[in-house]
Amino acid sequence: MQDVSLDRSSPETPALRGTNQSGMRDHNERLVLSLVRRHAALAKSDIARMTGLSAQTVSVIVRQLEQDGLLMRGEPVRGRVGQPSVPMSLAADGAFFFGLKIGRRSADLILIDFLGRVRGSRRQVYRYPTPDAVVAFVAEALPDLTSGLAPALRGRVSGMGVAMPFQLWNWVQYIGAPQSEMDAWRDRDIQGELAALANMPVYVQNDATAACGAELVFGTGDRPKDFLYFYFGYFIGGGLVLDGQLFTGRTGNAAGVGPMPVPGQDGRMRRLLSVASLSTLGDAMEAAGQDSGALWERPDGWVVDQGTLAAWVERAAEGLASAILSASTLLELECVLIDGWMPDEIRAEVTNATRAALRQLDLSGITEPQIREGTVGAGARALGAAAVPLSQRYMIDRNAAGREG
Repeated sequence: MQDVSLDRSSPETPALRGTNQSGMRDHNERLVLSLVRRHAALAKSDIARMTGLSAQTVSVIVRQLEQDGLLMRGEPVRGRVGQPSVPMSLAADGAFFFGLKIGRRSADLILIDFLGRVRGSRRQVYRYPTPDAVVAFVAEALPDLTSGLAPALRGRVSGMGVAMPFQLWNWVQYIGAPQSEMDAWRDRDIQGELAALANMPVYVQNDATAACGAELVFGTGDRPKDFLYFYFGYFIGGGLVLDGQLFTGRTGNAAGVGPMPVPGQDGRMRRLLSVASLSTLGDAMEAAGQDSGALWERPDGWVVDQGTLAAWVERAAEGLASAILSASTLLELECVLIDGWMPDEIRAEVTNATRAALRQLDLSGITEPQIREGTVGAGARALGAAAVPLSQRYMIDRNAAGREG
């Protein structure tokens, strides 16, 4: 795919450039759809100005996308001079995508529309993940979710994304699963099996990277162009966005922050995942005689002893602050976003505590990044999974990087 040049003259809206050369229809259509997604609605004159495409080329592209059911017309907006402009926006029913999150304690399958709205979801909780359990779950949930669409729309399901931890067999000691059962992940082509089962393209991406992608594609509010992203799941994971693009790295596991070394309370170095993961909170709850099962059932309504929670938040914030400092020495980070499978109020508490902890460190020589809450929430991994086939087919993205099956 052709790279996209970014016009630095407008920091709010980098001008993605199109081409009037023949043979670039697919690129230009993706470009138009990407811009409309970013801005919610655009008139053809705005699209021409932002892309550098001729008005005639834009008219042809928009007309085709409208005929394909991907764009829809809004109410005309009358200005002072000339013909009224007609804003074009994405058509919710234009395309649909499945997103499957394979976690260490649960699996989620969602169906989203072209706007990223969840049309249906199914969930399964387990003690540890196995390929057989995941495939059986999808085999049951997939037709159930598809049947919720009107018959005329079922052919518009365009792909499935899978968000999962890479090399699950290496995490046995942390999740208490039998090595023999987890070794099954080594040789199973889960991507190929799901593609055959669903009869559609399937893409696989690291789960935390996918969550970061959900923030990039569907996040709300001011979207920074360069940010490091932390997602609290059973383990903590991360993602990295540079110059407005998801950076996945050579193997798709870039910004896998869990193994980052951070100082513990005793001064010894340890992995970030050992102090800033929900599994750590669950262990602390069990040690205090509390049932941690509710942590994995739903992301809100937790019942956690305040003392246990406060101690975990403090340790997690200190670990995050150290990781952010290390990352900031290598990258000029505009922002750090924190999200996860947790109630909104606890996410806010972790974010505030991390901001305070970072300011206790020696920040000489670096520019302190903003530290903010993510905007997608607990479902970011499944939503990010669904965003991968959407990006692959309908967006300009140099790193829409799932691996297709």
